[in-house]
Amino acid sequence: MKRKKWRVMAAFFMLLILFSGLTVQASGNVGNVATAIENTWQTAAEQIKTVVNNVVFPAIDLILAVLFFVKIGTTYMDYRKHGQIEWAPPVILFVCLIFTLTAPLYVWDIVGI
Repeated sequence: MKRKKWRVMAAFFMLLILFSGLTVQASGNVGNVATAIENTWQTAAEQIKTVVNNVVFPAIDLILAVLFFVKIGTTYMDYRKHGQIEWAPPVILFVCLIFTLTAPLYVWDIVGI
């Protein structure tokens, strides 16, 4: 029984070593993983750019627009209550909204895609 356990353990470790020691084959050259990663990044970069331009930026724009109009409403209510206007929060939200609306035009040049 002990001999059988040792044989099973030895077979397991041999298989583990065999699977761990396989040579990586990428893009036709044995062991050239860097080229495969660069090619994958180049093809994925356009997809990432499309998703960010069509999903992420519009979602951020929507959130900032809602927050901006809510802040305008609360600023008006504060004006009616206290008689003075706090300009900083609406201006900050407006600048952030303008920044994210125009970001797709220049952010990819900064990132390098």
